[in-house]
Amino acid sequence: MIDVKQAVASAEQSLQDLYADRTLSDIALEEVELSDDERYWLITLGFADLSRDTTSVVNPFGSRRRIYKSFKVDAATGKVLAMKIREV
Repeated sequence: MIDVKQAVASAEQSLQDLYADRTLSDIALEEVELSDDERYWLITLGFADLSRDTTSVVNPFGSRRRIYKSFKVDAATGKVLAMKIREV
């Protein structure tokens, strides 16, 4: 079984790979949970997508809206099995 650090690294690498065409900033670990049957790590990562310009006349400084993604990682292999939007 992989440990929590390996599961988080797997999720982070998957996030970087899937969003390779965007500039992500401030990637942070938000939540970690081992499923009740201990088969999956459930990892939530938060980040700012700097490639989306959110500046406007009203808010010339823009906003750094955080985006959250949840990852389901196989606890035996470290393979990312799913990624979902995590609403906060």
